[in-house]
Amino acid sequence: MRLGFLGVGWIGRNRLEAVARSGVAEIAAIADPSRDDAASARSLAPGARLHQRYEDMLREDLDGVVIATPSAMHAGQAVAALERGLAVFCQKPLGRTAAETRRVVDAARAADRLLGVDLSYRAMEGVRRMGDFCRSGRLGHLYAADLVFHNAYGPDKDWFYDRRRSGGGCVMDLGIHLVDLVLWFFGYPPVERVQSRLFAGGAALSRRPRVVEDYAVATLDLEGGIVARLACSWRLSAGREAVIEASVYGTDGAVMLRNLNGSFYDFVAEHCVGTRREILAEPPDAWSGRSIVEWAARVAGGARFDPAAEHLVTIAGAIDAMYGRRSSARHPAFA
Repeated sequence: MRLGFLGVGWIGRNRLEAVARSGVAEIAAIADPSRDDAASARSLAPGARLHQRYEDMLREDLDGVVIATPSAMHAGQAVAALERGLAVFCQKPLGRTAAETRRVVDAARAADRLLGVDLSYRAMEGVRRMGDFCRSGRLGHLYAADLVFHNAYGPDKDWFYDRRRSGGGCVMDLGIHLVDLVLWFFGYPPVERVQSRLFAGGAALSRRPRVVEDYAVATLDLEGGIVARLACSWRLSAGREAVIEASVYGTDGAVMLRNLNGSFYDFVAEHCVGTRREILAEPPDAWSGRSIVEWAARVAGGARFDPAAEHLVTIAGAIDAMYGRRSSARHPAFA
């Protein structure tokens, strides 16, 4: 299988390296306006053809495209690849709004091509074990969740702070992982109500702010009486590099995930009953490139459009609601 990589900054290069290391696909082409980034990435794939223009790369003989560009470009670039019959793996967010996300999902269905989005925390072994517990009934009736993602740093690219190019601040960057996880844990129930508060520099933001948020809290009421509380931030004084946690509560127990010593990569997952704890997963777990390798393996195996891509619209609809936007995207799982 032959893949093209669009955008090979830090995250794009990391995902390219994961594919190269796995051997699951040939890296046939690289497109990036930065000659230095493209040349650096090519050192991991010496046979790849370099392009400065995405349109030129799409003329290559490819089976799929991996997109890691600023968020505003994702939807248009993904649709362009899908309309040429290529599978797509895109960095999150797939679209800045549910409407943009809907456009890509519809294009993937029309092309009958596999669409993947790098919501990478779901690939963690601990998260997968937690999901198994949630679906097995061992936790009893599931009714609540708490999730946080606080980053002591902020993004180092200017476009993250431009609402038009990014779609939003820490909610779009970090909160999207929390929304993805909580809906996945509970099996994507309809979202009945969303309440949120967004801040920038300690000041509450209006519903139509000119700046992006750096702190956000939200409550999602899900069908069945389920409540989920989410919080995320950039540059929070947390006393460590990051605080990343997810807890799901049931009448017969709970499952919990937490990062170790402020790490962005090392996590422990636990099953808790009363005061007792059982470790479900702990380091080492090389999970960060797992999603793209699994997507590539599915494409290589002939996988076509997966209806589970509809969940991407549900996630985007919840993000719209956190920003106070009325979602116009069609999806039966968003009330």
